[in-house]
Amino acid sequence: MEIKKNYNSSSSLHSRKTAPVRSAGSTSASSGPRTHSSSSRTHEGSFARGRGVGGNNNGGSRHSSGGHFAHARPGASRSRGGSSRGRGKGQHIDISKFINKTVILEEAAVFVPDNLFKDFHIDERLKANILSKGYNTPTPIQDRVIPHILHGEDVVGIANTGTGKTAAFLIPLINKVLLDPKEKVIIMAPTRELAQQIDAELKDFTKGFKIFSVCCVGGAPIGRQIADLRYHNNFIIGTPGRIKDLIERKHLNLSGFKSVVLDEADRMLDMGFIADMRFMMNMMPKPRHTLFFSATLSREIEALIKDFLTNPIMVSVKTQDTAQSVEQDIVRIRPGEDKIEVLHNLLIQPEFKKVLVFGRTKHGVEKLALALTKRGFKAQSIHGDKNQGQRQRALDIFKKNMAQILVATDVAARGLDIAGVSHVINFDIPETYDDYVHRIGRTGRAGKKGKALTFIG
Repeated sequence: MEIKKNYNSSSSLHSRKTAPVRSAGSTSASSGPRTHSSSSRTHEGSFARGRGVGGNNNGGSRHSSGGHFAHARPGASRSRGGSSRGRGKGQHIDISKFINKTVILEEAAVFVPDNLFKDFHIDERLKANILSKGYNTPTPIQDRVIPHILHGEDVVGIANTGTGKTAAFLIPLINKVLLDPKEKVIIMAPTRELAQQIDAELKDFTKGFKIFSVCCVGGAPIGRQIADLRYHNNFIIGTPGRIKDLIERKHLNLSGFKSVVLDEADRMLDMGFIADMRFMMNMMPKPRHTLFFSATLSREIEALIKDFLTNPIMVSVKTQDTAQSVEQDIVRIRPGEDKIEVLHNLLIQPEFKKVLVFGRTKHGVEKLALALTKRGFKAQSIHGDKNQGQRQRALDIFKKNMAQILVATDVAARGLDIAGVSHVINFDIPETYDDYVHRIGRTGRAGKKGKALTFIG
């Protein structure tokens, strides 16, 4: 098998062949929340109208008639700061979940959108900016949710990472601002990097418009953010902690914000932001327009949906936990082997062009990055002990292909869109399976293939 030939180390790699899931569309109804789905394997609750079929989620049950959600995250404890900040020992993850050698037995159904971007009822100037970015055909999540957001409905969007969720909410909200320049929108994200990425995409879509934003994140000078908040801004994008800080300092008043986006809500919950989220939502007027995006649903997420949203449309385009574009395998570290040496022998292979290496702790990540640099690799690191400027510089160097390797904690596991990542390597096993799913979602994006390797000791 070629994989054994390519990975030239004394470690053994194992692979398992599985058939891909075929997507399909149908409609079912029940007394639960209004729900749409394009998934053939979904666990997001019952349908009232839509295109989805209820399936199994890793052996789970089909949709319940009462509209309750499957509980996807057992065992993960909650504490602010994510997996590198004391979330305990985490879940036991069967190593078979790290192996997925896909063999195409029959072609999956090709997604055919109901809309093209040019068909949406949005401002022609916005359409021009969308097309200039090379966007023509919406992704499934964009195709399903944009019409509902344009109609002013509350939306819960469930989708795998890398499926275009950011544009799905930005495009209709920008259109709302173009229709009413006094409209104000607040967008909350779990990490600084994701907030900055959303802000950057907003600026791309609004080129030539008099639409302004402030990105409010920790680790960056608060004075600059305070100064920017003195002007009229249609969009405030930030992390819950920094936004709450600015509110308490009386530099930000949410009473005029009638639209809110909670992006990667499950991650914000994991990081201990629940109290901050509730604090900010209570500061906003009612009725308001609330958009809620998450990759998973749990009892806690279900409770937030009930508290924060009004009669929401639920849209699920989640097909399976991990993308079929990512080939997954394990690297066994034998007794006495030097783990860094094994990593070294992988990184010198020519196909390892742009590699994201995940470690569990801030100290471990920094130590590994320094060790790789001493071995002659061009490596950068991202973790919570670095300030925002340092993290952004490391990310930019990696994005621009000036470094082969980015070593990171789970702060880089969600939301970041880095083009051309050839491999994700889990140097340390993640705390939870959800963390694993999001880590490996950094590769195999935008129609490209990727590979994920997990070190097993």
